[in-house]
Amino acid sequence: MQDDKTDFDLLAAQLDALIDGESDALANTANMVALIWQALPQINWAGFYVLRGSALVLGPFQGNPACVRIPLGQGVCGTAAAERRTQRVADVHDFAGHIACDAASRSELVVPLLCDGVLLGVLDIDSPQTDRFSLRDQHGIELLCKHFVNHLRNGGSVNTPFI
Repeated sequence: MQDDKTDFDLLAAQLDALIDGESDALANTANMVALIWQALPQINWAGFYVLRGSALVLGPFQGNPACVRIPLGQGVCGTAAAERRTQRVADVHDFAGHIACDAASRSELVVPLLCDGVLLGVLDIDSPQTDRFSLRDQHGIELLCKHFVNHLRNGGSVNTPFI
């Protein structure tokens, strides 16, 4: 069941209010994930993976414990990072090389975080329902990520130890 009621413009405004004036990327990623966790129905995991060398490393998240390291190019997150484009997967069991951190997850949306062409990491959202994420959801989450990255760029925290 796809969600057509989430107001992503309102979420973007709420995100801006949460992170405005705060330069700590760790705190801001934690608040962004909490906002998404509270706002999106039918999800069972939401979190960040940050780029560390040639792997994505687990950052702030909401949900069950997760995989700690994902090599670039592997799984949905690693593919989104390597290709630098959003991955919207209706059924993860149909995605070749899917990494099952939580066996209950059935669909996934992963948005790469790019700042001036530099990959910082990805935002990953999972659902226990197949085909949970619509194109509207994808665009809405991409909007939130754009706001987040713009804040990093404008706040000068792109090169902090966390991001």
